[in-house]
Amino acid sequence: MTRIRLMTEADIPAVAEVRVSGWQFAYQDLVPRSYLDRMDPDTDAERLRARLEYPDPRVEDVVAEDEDGTVVGWSCVGPYRLDETDGGAFDDDGELFAIYLRPASIGRGVGRTLIVDAIRRATAQGFPALRVWVLEGNARARRFYERAGFAPDGGREPFTVDGVAVPEVRYMLRLAGQETA
Repeated sequence: MTRIRLMTEADIPAVAEVRVSGWQFAYQDLVPRSYLDRMDPDTDAERLRARLEYPDPRVEDVVAEDEDGTVVGWSCVGPYRLDETDGGAFDDDGELFAIYLRPASIGRGVGRTLIVDAIRRATAQGFPALRVWVLEGNARARRFYERAGFAPDGGREPFTVDGVAVPEVRYMLRLAGQETA
């Protein structure tokens, strides 16, 4: 049984561990090993603490706990981050910034529980659509989002890690009951 709740400051070390181990597992064949090996939960926790020092009330970080109360997953949803190429086109949309699991929790329904929760939170905030960036070569993640109803919307971004191109593609889900432009 997975329990979803808002993240607290006390969860930061566990969330950092989930994020780092999630990256190291999910991106092992996509991102240079040199980058993955340098990832450090303590450094990631510092970055997360700094972000939460001045929180955006529209951004919701949640954790998934197992029956023992261990944090096994994390997701973050909020307003879509616009850049110069978007031209303001998605300024009413939401974005799933992150969803990561401990590798041992993959395939146990934790990700599904987190994505359903993220969609619910985005809908409650009134976003007409929810968007997420996915590494183009991450077939597992792409199947996961497609099963949840997301589809590629044509957005592409270059992304380089340690000199290696790992481009991202954007997926989008129209949210039920929300007006579309």
